[in-house]
Amino acid sequence: FDKTCMHECVFSAARQAKNGVHAIDIAKYLIDQGFHPPTIYFPLIIKEALMIEPTETESKETIDAFIKVMIEIARLAEEDPSAVTNAPLKMPIKRLDEVRAARQPDLSWKP
Repeated sequence: FDKTCMHECVFSAARQAKNGVHAIDIAKYLIDQGFHPPTIYFPLIIKEALMIEPTETESKETIDAFIKVMIEIARLAEEDPSAVTNAPLKMPIKRLDEVRAARQPDLSWKP
């Protein structure tokens, strides 16, 4: 490439947050839709940051499908926020207590 290229971009969910849909909710909803969740709340200078980093091997079809889901999330944030804030619904483990996990990490593995 003869110009600077980057494979990541950062979105802000600040607009969706006004309806109670936060970056973490969007990440959880993406899991339900079969996408790896993005890095959230980084960089710190962006409110409700979502760092999207598709690999260079992702197909155009996969990127288009991701965009379609992001548009769906934006619509749901306006029309039915709980559809996003209740995610994930399709995973065996729903929402973890993030504060407890950070304060009392269980770092041992037992077979």
